[in-house]
Amino acid sequence: MRNILVTGGAGFIGSNLALELQSRHPEARMVVVDDFRSGDFKNLRGFRGDVVAADVSRLDWDGQFGDRVFDAIFHEASITDTTVHDQFLQVRDNVEGFRRLLAFASRHGTAVVYASSAATYGICSGIQTEEQPPAPANVYAFSKVQLDNLAREHAGRHAGSRVVGLRYFNVYGPGEVHKKAAASMIFQLYNQMKAGKRPRVFTAGEQKRDFVYVKDVVALTIAAASAPRCTVMNCGSGHAISFNGVIASLNRALGTSLEPEYIDNPYGHFYQPHTEADMSRARAEVGFSPSWAPAEGIADYVRHLKSR
Repeated sequence: MRNILVTGGAGFIGSNLALELQSRHPEARMVVVDDFRSGDFKNLRGFRGDVVAADVSRLDWDGQFGDRVFDAIFHEASITDTTVHDQFLQVRDNVEGFRRLLAFASRHGTAVVYASSAATYGICSGIQTEEQPPAPANVYAFSKVQLDNLAREHAGRHAGSRVVGLRYFNVYGPGEVHKKAAASMIFQLYNQMKAGKRPRVFTAGEQKRDFVYVKDVVALTIAAASAPRCTVMNCGSGHAISFNGVIASLNRALGTSLEPEYIDNPYGHFYQPHTEADMSRARAEVGFSPSWAPAEGIADYVRHLKSR
């Protein structure tokens, strides 16, 4: 790849992706587009490419880039805060940004990889497969379902196009510190335990999540640009680990023995007891298998955090 564009490139996943692409393709012309609402310039330290400060839902793509042809566009820009309940804002920014991007990409047949979400599965339990019908429980998830719909419709109208969506599960790792309260539970629990506090989780800590290390997320996102067809794929670790298991892994990595503090769950039946990505499609489409099991990823992440 000689020309690469990453939207949302100052954010958590986007910045890890941009820096890894730069490392793999040192001669490529790299462009990041970000409006810095939820990104941070510190995430792009060491980035040597061009940074366009713009909102992708309002960007004049042709005016900004003219006839420049990109080999791949990685679309990570989004309102990712699920506590934003302004439905018009969430849907307009997330959906219209993607619609504009697809129109620009279609002019030159550019491959597009975009961030969908496991939130599209809704409040369900067990292993999630791509064949499950969407059941969004909030407007953020609803907006991501619309991205999947747009991608499918685009593929039907543009023969030979390559648009691939990735349903990210619970991503954690370097580059999320700026998200503060919206950072992963692994980071939240690490902060509590690093301060010598007992980690707080809902009773009785056996709820399970598919926590996926950002290094695996980046690897699959890059691999998806070479997918042979338009599709949507899960992006998880393929493992479900309980919050008690996360705490045990953090204790090992930190050399501590802090017991969980259990608190009542105020969400009742609206809280997912178990998420787990079926990774069969990613293996079949692009030959990808996650490299980081939760315990190994957590240990690597703690080493990174302790070295900061």
